[in-house]
This record gives sequence, structure tokens and C-alpha cells, in this order.
Amino acid sequence: MERRCDGWGSASRRHFLEMLALTGLGSALSGVGLSAAWAFPPPDSSPAFEEVPAPASGISWVHVNGRSPMAHLPETVGAGCAFLDYDNDGWMDIYLVNSGPCDFYEPAHPLRNALYHNNRDGTFTDVTQKAGVPGSAYGMGVAVGDYDGDGFSDLYVTQYPRSLLYHNNGDGTFTDVTTKAGVAAPGWATSAVWFDYDNDGRLDLFVCHFVDYSKTKLKFCGDRLTGERFYCIPSIYDPMPCWLFRNNGDGTFTDVSKESGISQSPAKAWGVVAADINNDGRMDLYVTNDTVPNFLFANRGKGRFEEIGLLSGVGVNAFGKPRSGMGVDAADYDQDGRIDLFEANVDHEMYSLYHNDGNESFSDVANPTGIGPTTRMMSGWGLRFFDYDNDGDLDLLLCNGHPDDAVDKRVEGVRFLEPLLLFRNTGKGFQNVSRQSGPIFSKPLSGRGLALGDFDNDGSVDVLVTQNNAEPILLRNNLGHQNHWLGVRLVGTKANIGAIGAKITYQSGDLKRHQCKVGGGSYLSSHDPRMVLGLANRTKIDWLEIQWPQPSGKIERFTDLPIDRYVTIVEGQSKWK
Repeated sequence: MERRCDGWGSASRRHFLEMLALTGLGSALSGVGLSAAWAFPPPDSSPAFEEVPAPASGISWVHVNGRSPMAHLPETVGAGCAFLDYDNDGWMDIYLVNSGPCDFYEPAHPLRNALYHNNRDGTFTDVTQKAGVPGSAYGMGVAVGDYDGDGFSDLYVTQYPRSLLYHNNGDGTFTDVTTKAGVAAPGWATSAVWFDYDNDGRLDLFVCHFVDYSKTKLKFCGDRLTGERFYCIPSIYDPMPCWLFRNNGDGTFTDVSKESGISQSPAKAWGVVAADINNDGRMDLYVTNDTVPNFLFANRGKGRFEEIGLLSGVGVNAFGKPRSGMGVDAADYDQDGRIDLFEANVDHEMYSLYHNDGNESFSDVANPTGIGPTTRMMSGWGLRFFDYDNDGDLDLLLCNGHPDDAVDKRVEGVRFLEPLLLFRNTGKGFQNVSRQSGPIFSKPLSGRGLALGDFDNDGSVDVLVTQNNAEPILLRNNLGHQNHWLGVRLVGTKANIGAIGAKITYQSGDLKRHQCKVGGGSYLSSHDPRMVLGLANRTKIDWLEIQWPQPSGKIERFTDLPIDRYVTIVEGQSKWK
């Protein structure tokens, strides 16, 4: 059965680009400067995003990369973070990933990841030791998913040289079940995603594999006269195949990387997002690679994937050259019924906004939207499409920072520390509103992971950013709740419990929008699983329709929903709660 995200129709992309030309946004947003004006400022003096200081939030954890004179590559690329409700109290908690002991690093003092419980008053309490989720090696990222369908979110923590699966016991504690489950993924794992690739209703696991790396395989990059080392460009390291683990339904997984076709494409993978890019009811995978072509694994059913990155137009740039793909996301930003893709790259490459043209082909429209020129000298990691102002259109937030801490001295115009970027979707184009959205957007950061979650349950989606070798940043969204909204938590029964792959369509007066629930996205990070639907100033939802993912495919419609609150909708139940 064809499953589409219906919206504006086939002329939407042409209209989108024509309006960019008419408004002059393409030229106005060129260059690195954050110069565009915000057409719709907030009605009060509060910035759109406000940094919550550590003393106020209670989050005292700091990322430590263990920077050494040997310049081991993993030191500069971590780390990730997550919003999750681990205890099912309806409030988003926080998980942060740190480095740790491995063959090239022995911390002088013990390091650990951190789980912070949401106290429901804007503060958090560190419960890591009680929960039993400290990590065990050099941590990278985290993927959150309820793999056994017991109603509690589990944690997959990617690490070098061995990853971890923490099972949520439902009592505030977790158990390391990695060996039993068979998902250790030995090597250098980066991002991971839970999704149901075979439509059996259980969440499977895809894990990105970076290069063939160890202390003994360290290569020299730097000044041979002085002996000073720099962080290497990954092109000099060998690629490695990613992992796909099939959920057996009994707490164990089977490595199906070979038979699925995934391992046929050696990777240098940083980011991954699972989305149905061709509306065939099967979840595909977009994987960003560093210095080798990106992958678009089209799910052909019967457990097989076909890699079509080059054929589809997302594998390399317009000149046929691979980029340094890092952060990634997927969403139908122009509401034409097809999932589009976004990729953040390193300096001098520009970021890529891939418009889905249908028939499994994409066009990079980063230049005409102004996003490309603005990001030309920047390096991007965590990122996400989301409706930060709840006007019904998906905006775009980008987390940036160069991987080389010595780049300021060696490359003109490139900085190690870089600011966040926020692009507002006006419905006719993207507008750079970074400078007008709060002081945080003028602050240089060593940004890496980025997770979205409404930690105070006010309908304004907040932001968590991790920095390399620095403290995380928690941003409160002051703008979203000034418009009306509805937050929806989906629970699958026949479909996978996380409803990854579901589509929500809703009508509010003259506003009709849809959102598709993708798996993963960003970089090393996981997001609040709830979907926030923006209504702008409209005060009623006429109807809301859910198309559940396979094997269900069931379509359910609701007409009595409230606004400005969160609801839970369970597949097959006629009433929300």
C-alpha cells in the first residue's frame, strides 16, 4: 500500500524556489554572517531561546575528551545526548555521554556518563549511579528505544571499542544486557537508530561504523619538522561496514548486516536517520559518511537493502566529490508529500538540503534557500527540523564547531568554535533568524550533539547541546507556547511500540499539515519521542489522522482533541488519554 505525506502538491517545490527569488532571501542570506531580519518577533522581550545556567538546572556534568599530544581522532568528535522519559512520569529526563578508558586513554580521574532525572520544576538530579548507566569505554552517542516492548525506554550507548545495551528494568534501574543481546558492535561505533526495517512490529537496530581505528593504527598528521600532531582527515583511514541487528523478540538480536546488503558498502559513518523516502511503507536509511560517498539504503523488502546514494543524488556533491557528512535529518519541510533530507558538512563544503523530487531522486537546494552560502565556512554536527514557534511549519536548527582545535591557526576564515544557527520556515522559504533569537546564537561553541525535548511540558520544544571537552547547554524555548499547539505521544500495538514511521495529518481551520515520525537524526543523539503540532493562533483542531506504520497500516481519525496539552494515543483505541 502506498503511504504518502500529502500536502501542497507537485508544484510546491517550484513555488518554494520562486518565492525565494522574489523575496531576495537567496542573496540576503549569503556569506557566513547572521544578517537576516526576523519578520515576526516575539511579543515580549524574552529571547526565543534562553540558556538555562548550570546552577539553575542542577546539571554539573562536563564532557572530557582526554586531549593528548598524539591527537587521537575520537577525542575531537564526541559526544552525544538524549531527552527521554526513563521512568514514565511524563517529564523528559536527560542522558549525557562522556569519554572513558580505552587503549589510547586512561583517565586520571574516573569519568562517567550522566542520567539526570527531571524534578518537574526546571531542575534535574543526577541519578546515574542508582540507575546503573555510567558507560564503560570511550563514549560516543546514545539511541533510545523500547526494544522489548515493555513500555520502558532502553538505552543503546555507542562507544569505542565496544558499545552497550542498557535494559530498563522499570524501577529506575538499568541492566547491561549487551552480551546476551549480541549487539556489542566491536569497533568504533558512532550514531545508532532504532527502527523496524522488516515490519514485524519490533524495533531493530542500525549502528554506524566509523573507520578502522586503534592505538596501534594511529597515523601521523601534522608538522613533521616540529613533531606537532594535528587531528587527521579521515580519508587516510580505511572504511568499515555498519551493523544491522534484527530483533528476535526474545531479548536477543541477530547480526544481519551481510544478508541485508548493509555490509557490502564500507562506511565512514557519522550520522543516520530512518525514514520512508519513497512512500512504499518500508523504512529506508540515510547515512552520512566522511570523505566517502553518503549512503541511501533503500529498503526493498524481504530483509534486503539497495544502496542508491549516488543514483539518487545524495551520495556526492554536484562535482562528483564526496563530502564530510556529519549531522543528518529527514522531514517534509515543504509539505509536498515526500521526505526531504539534510546533511551538515565541514568547512568549504556547505551544508546540503536535499529536496525529494520523487522516483528516488533528490536535488540539493541549499544554495537557493541561502543555507548553503551561510554555512560555507562552517562545520555542522547535531541538527533537527522542528517547529520551534508552533506556526505549523518545520524550521531548522544547526549545531556547529570545527573538529580540529588548531584550525584557527592554519586555515583563514575558519574557526574551531562556532555559533548555533536557526532558520525559520516562513512557508515560502527559510529565513536566518539566528541573531534575533537570543544571545546563545552569538556564542562560539564546540558543538557536537543536539537533542530536542520539551523538558518543562509547556509545548515549546527546548534544546540540549553537548560540547566537546566542555559543559552541555540547555536552552529553554520561550516562543512556542505563545502559539497554540498539541503534543502527541504515539504508542503502537501491532506496529512497533515507538510508532517509528507513523504519519500524523491534522486540520485546523485553513491550516492543514502533516508530520512523519522518523527514527534517529541529528548526531549521536536522541530526541523527545512526542510530536508537537503547531497551530499558530488557531484555537481548535478540526481533526487529526494517524497512519500507523506496518505491519498495521491502520488509519485512525480523531475529532475531539484538546489543544495546548499533551495526549497519548494508543493504536487501536478509539479514545486519547
